[in-house]
Amino acid sequence: MTSTTTAAPQRADAPQIAVLPRPGDDGDAPPDYFIESVHDGGGLTGAVSDETGGLVIAGRVDVDDLSRLLTGRPGIGWIQLPSAGIERYADVIAAHRDRTWTSAKGAYAPPVAEHILALTLASLRRLPQLAATKTWGPEVGSPLYGSKVVIVGAGGIGVEAVRLFRAFNTDITVVRRRQEPVASADRTVTTAELDTVLPDADVVVIAAALTEGTEGLMGAEQLALLKPSSVLVNIARGKLVDTEALLAALRGERLAGAALDVTEPEPLPDGHPLWDEPRCLITPHTADTEAMVRPLISARIRENVRRWAAGEELEGLVDVEAGY
Repeated sequence: MTSTTTAAPQRADAPQIAVLPRPGDDGDAPPDYFIESVHDGGGLTGAVSDETGGLVIAGRVDVDDLSRLLTGRPGIGWIQLPSAGIERYADVIAAHRDRTWTSAKGAYAPPVAEHILALTLASLRRLPQLAATKTWGPEVGSPLYGSKVVIVGAGGIGVEAVRLFRAFNTDITVVRRRQEPVASADRTVTTAELDTVLPDADVVVIAAALTEGTEGLMGAEQLALLKPSSVLVNIARGKLVDTEALLAALRGERLAGAALDVTEPEPLPDGHPLWDEPRCLITPHTADTEAMVRPLISARIRENVRRWAAGEELEGLVDVEAGY
């Protein structure tokens, strides 16, 4: 994509924001709407200089290059990341924890939660198998209405998923790191209590951030606790679920189904056995397409530029210690 020629605001006190990658860097230049969003928030855009106070990451930027840039430009106080997950930037964030880092966490909640609901219904109703049939067959499927749902993760996506599931008169347990109730859930438990709520779950949704503490969160032991009629939905990161253990549970009919928008490895290689597993529904990381998230990330950038200029707390602040 080419860079925009939209005129920047001319306020003398407008914050100087660099949008990366810049034209001429390796890879594509940032989409126009990233630059337009900075302007709409009251900022000026341009090349990195001694006047630059903030960075907006709009595309693939080498993390080592980013770290060197920040080391050489101590005046850069704020960095906006384009995604909700920050694991790719974890090392550079840790090395520059004196800066203010924000992500897109919470911004993409509506389309991703919508995808959670779609995957859940498709899995419970066995839609992939039914849609592929060529002859009239037996009745199959389970209802979402009145079922017990466990949602792992209490960020924007998890909370929005709770709201959508409420329409189906579900009993909802949210699992989160902190011992702080989610008001819209029937109950909230900590991650340490995950194993205690899995045996009764009809649906388990993985919507947590990937950190050192959550990698492999759903392993063989956890999958074995689920009922054979349960379904697992993962829209977070593939590494949260043990792929081999999941495959074994599906093949052994110890799980009714799995619906994955993310996998480990990702992309899932051609010929991987999960592709041919009839109980597994896979979408190729499409819970939030660019068309869906464009207005959402634009709003996040616009608001954070405004807040940065006004000295207000930013949206989507990264918790360096927690890893998201």
